[in-house]
Amino acid sequence: MRPIMSVTDIIKLMKMKTVQNFFVKYMALIVLVVALISFFAPRSVLWISTSWINYLLMVVMFGMGMTLKPESFVLVFKRPKDILFGVFAQYTIMPLLAFGLSRLFGLDAALTAGVILVGTCPGGTASNVITYFAKGDIALSVSITSVNTMFAPILTPFVTYLLLHTTVDVNMANLLLAIINVILIPIIFGFIINRFFAEITQKLVDWLPVVSVVAICMIIATVVSHNAEKIYTCGFLVLSVVVLHNLLGYLCGYTFGKMLEMEPAKIKAFSIEIGMQNSGLATSLALTAFPTLTMATVPGAIFSVWHNISGAALAEIYRHWDNKVYETSEN
Repeated sequence: MRPIMSVTDIIKLMKMKTVQNFFVKYMALIVLVVALISFFAPRSVLWISTSWINYLLMVVMFGMGMTLKPESFVLVFKRPKDILFGVFAQYTIMPLLAFGLSRLFGLDAALTAGVILVGTCPGGTASNVITYFAKGDIALSVSITSVNTMFAPILTPFVTYLLLHTTVDVNMANLLLAIINVILIPIIFGFIINRFFAEITQKLVDWLPVVSVVAICMIIATVVSHNAEKIYTCGFLVLSVVVLHNLLGYLCGYTFGKMLEMEPAKIKAFSIEIGMQNSGLATSLALTAFPTLTMATVPGAIFSVWHNISGAALAEIYRHWDNKVYETSEN
């Protein structure tokens, strides 16, 4: 009788897991190294065209769709209040913080557009990974990310228009079409593939974090390398806004969770979900919605670098916070 797995199969599996764990564990460091190389040696990555950004993001969103199952949305009906709070917080806290910080720091129209796009985008898959590391409520995190992403074609253009229409010309139709093409269609396609070809997707799904990290790194490399000189002139200013935007998002999410008297696991998920954004989408939308405002892509790229670093650090803090209470709440 043939064994279920041969020694060769086991070795291959161990190598595969080693590669996956490396990319997940050192995601923040990998992203930082890519950003630094792109900034200090931009010519080394200029071969990555800006026209690739949408396609790279579509790959990430397709991967997210492949991880979704009908059960992913069951929580929406079991705990509608938690999900509703997540949607409300996502499309109010981060957009308003973006608007306030842009005014406070006196950003020009292009940078303001970029920062506000970061704020009005939904959370990304990175928040789910960080929630897992933080021992947070992963089901809640995935559900909020999924629902917010599904609402993005409506809410992202609408909120962006409300906050930006007096500063720049916002084409809501272009934003809507871009989100449908870059997010909705790839996610739905990935979901369908997973639904009807589960055996195939199960073999691929373990590699999705690696593919996502590579795609995100290529997006960052593209934006940073093509805007290296411009980033040099205003990098510290944008970095200050991005850091405050992200950290205040974590703090507001944490405070909101405490006010709602959530258990620790939920508070962790809520805090991370609010603070971390799909900044790759913000970069892509900036190219589509504001083609003449080239600097509008910069806040999204810098946010992509920073929130992975801050998220990894926050996860380490949260791992050791109220651990006893967290374990009790799960049992």
